[in-house]
Amino acid sequence: MREIFAGMPWWVKWVAVPLLALMVFGGVITAFLGALISFVFKALLFVALVGGLIFVVRKFTGAGTKSSHGDW
Repeated sequence: MREIFAGMPWWVKWVAVPLLALMVFGGVITAFLGALISFVFKALLFVALVGGLIFVVRKFTGAGTKSSHGDW
């Protein structure tokens, strides 16, 4: 592979080949990045909702003010 690219101009190696790769695999790359971003967003949303639920339950049940099980 190095012998093939050895005689090529710099713009073929650093401009044309990456552009061709983006054209061919662009859909796969964007689908993967979209799925990854969606997963991270959903994970953060889940963490925020669980934290909010714990906060609301502790606030309205009075848990945390008097602990009969002892302090951790």
